[in-house]
Amino acid sequence: MYVTVLTSAPKAPSIELPLVEALRNGWGGGEARWLDRGVAAEFDLPRLPDTLEATRAEMDAMGIDLNVVPAEGRRKRLLLADMDSTMIEQECIDELAAEAGVGARVAAITARAMNGEIDFEGALRERVGLLRGLDAGVIDRVLAERITLMPGGPALLATMKANGAKAALVSGGFTAFTSAIAARLGFDWNRANTLLVADGKLTGEPGTPILGKQAKVDALEAFTAEMGISDADVLAVGDGANDLGMLTRAGMGVALHAKPAVQAEAGLRVNHGDLTSLLYLQGYHRDDFRG
Repeated sequence: MYVTVLTSAPKAPSIELPLVEALRNGWGGGEARWLDRGVAAEFDLPRLPDTLEATRAEMDAMGIDLNVVPAEGRRKRLLLADMDSTMIEQECIDELAAEAGVGARVAAITARAMNGEIDFEGALRERVGLLRGLDAGVIDRVLAERITLMPGGPALLATMKANGAKAALVSGGFTAFTSAIAARLGFDWNRANTLLVADGKLTGEPGTPILGKQAKVDALEAFTAEMGISDADVLAVGDGANDLGMLTRAGMGVALHAKPAVQAEAGLRVNHGDLTSLLYLQGYHRDDFRG
């Protein structure tokens, strides 16, 4: 059995019951259920429909995310999340680069790396090199003035943890940021790269080894082993090409507002909703939310 889940942006609800019922009737599904009226609805489905991708495209044009998940084991025990453009709305290195006066150059490299067009490690070294000489104190200012949480993040963490799950923040970014965001949101673990500092300034070199795509898979394996759970118990979320390893391994891998190359390979996609969509995919009702 499967469950069809339709979600939209909470600030712009766009799901109407006739639409849900028409889709249910067309696919031979069960009774429609509201998870949050206008924002999220679901219905059971006996098998995966042949028209899933075509229907997804139609819904996407209407501002609705359409996903189909297995009915069994929907509620996950581990959240494994990317940070930049996933748990926060920015790319930290781009914000540091803006402070260093090289914002446009670094942002262009970031975009190519996240879409899988260039090697992640090489791209990271090149971008960090452009930050050489930047005062390390800028990091705290960027955190305070430029970094904002992705909508729905606090509810996602609080609700899953209230139901016994744990959470790990695993980023190709930097520990100076992941440690602060992890503490703010309540992550149990965080892993990321380091920015080397000498005499109060960035050296232009990242610490080694560099955490890239494989490091996120390694984190999934380490944390599931520590918890005594399987890949099927994991909800992974990210937006970049370096997230694909963990997204395809996890029982529920969600591409959130992701780059085209990532969407093409990810099984679950959220383009319009916020991070609370990950709760609806697990079958949580709006009344279940915490935080």
